[in-house]
Amino acid sequence: MRPAVLTDRLLGWVLTLGGLIGALAAFVLMVEKVELLKDPSYVPSCSINPILSCGSVMVTDQAAVFGFPNPLIGVAAFPVVAATGALLLARVALPRWWWLSLQAGALFGVGFVHWLFVQSLYRIGALCPYCMVVWVVMILIFCYLTLANAERGHLPAPRRPTELLLRVHSTIPLVWLLILTALIGVRFESYWSTLI
Repeated sequence: MRPAVLTDRLLGWVLTLGGLIGALAAFVLMVEKVELLKDPSYVPSCSINPILSCGSVMVTDQAAVFGFPNPLIGVAAFPVVAATGALLLARVALPRWWWLSLQAGALFGVGFVHWLFVQSLYRIGALCPYCMVVWVVMILIFCYLTLANAERGHLPAPRRPTELLLRVHSTIPLVWLLILTALIGVRFESYWSTLI
C-alpha cells in the first residue's frame, strides 16, 4: 500500500487550524450581531467602508436563513472540526462513519458559504470580512477533507483522477479562491477604482 499523500499530520493541522480560525470568526460575528441587536446604531468592528461592511450584511434576511443568526452554525460546527484535527494529530483512529459525517457537514458548509457569497455580491452588495475568513477556511477544510476521504477509501472515487488531484492538492483551493477573488474584483470594480 502506497503511503498517503495527505498524511494524518497535514490533514490534522488543516482541520485544527481551520476549525479554530473558523470558530473564532464565527464567535466574533456572533458577538457583533448581539451588539447590533442591543443597539441598532452600533457599528460593527468589521464595517470598514461601503463594500467591506458587516453591518450591512448582518441586517439582511440572508444573515439568519434558518431563523437564527448564521454564525451560530459556525460556533457549533467549527469546534468539531478542530477537535477532529487534534485527534488526528494525537494519532487517534476515527471510524469511517465519523469521516463521512464530517464530509456531509463540510459539503453543507461549502455549499452554504457559496450561497452566501452569491447573496453578498449580487443581492446585498457588501462583503463581511469575518464572513470572508469563514469562506476561505470552509473551502480549505472541504478540499483537504474530500481529498483525504477519497484517498483513504471513505468516499468512492476513481483512482487515477484522485491521484492526479492529490499531486496538486494545494493548487485546488488556491485556484478556487482566486476565482472568488476575481469575481469580487469584477463585481466591485467601480468602487475599487475610486481608491486609486
